Amino acid sequence: MTLPDPATRDIRAIFERARTRLFGRLEGLTDAEYLWEPVGDCLSIRPGDDGVFRVAEMIPESVPGVPDPVTTIAWRVWHIGSLCLRGYVIHFFDDVPEFGDRDAWPGTAKEGLQALAEDWEHFTSRIAALGDERLLAPIGMGPGGWAEETYLKLALHALVEVSHHGGEIGLLRDLYLRT
Repeated sequence: MTLPDPATRDIRAIFERARTRLFGRLEGLTDAEYLWEPVGDCLSIRPGDDGVFRVAEMIPESVPGVPDPVTTIAWRVWHIGSLCLRGYVIHFFDDVPEFGDRDAWPGTAKEGLQALAEDWEHFTSRIAALGDERLLAPIGMGPGGWAEETYLKLALHALVEVSHHGGEIGLLRDLYLRT
């Protein structure tokens, strides 16, 4: 028996597994942990003069011989949610919801995790709706040469970002609990 859209089914299942693990790891996150800066020169989200929290620096520039900056859990949650998943919806899909100020991000753990959950749903529901034929075809739009890539590659790239930054979030939580 041939299953309809097995690639779409499998990518959806892997995203659900990643979501369960990441959000399970974030359960009980406090505002203090969310904004904790373990070293003095952390990248984070901070309130501006208008009181709206925004990321201090989107993507830190790597300098040879200098370690990349340490980032807070809030910055990592923002990176996965807004920069990656929300950004992919904006750049690679036609039916983009109204996001408002894309650079703004919640300053509390509860609201930050809710925003991440919403960005996750926006992205994964669009990937799930593609079906295998579209998932495996060139995207046809997007910046930086992505138009020739497939939605499957975009989804796998999103999973790399989630696993990379999710692992760092887990380590930051472990360190915070031991300080």
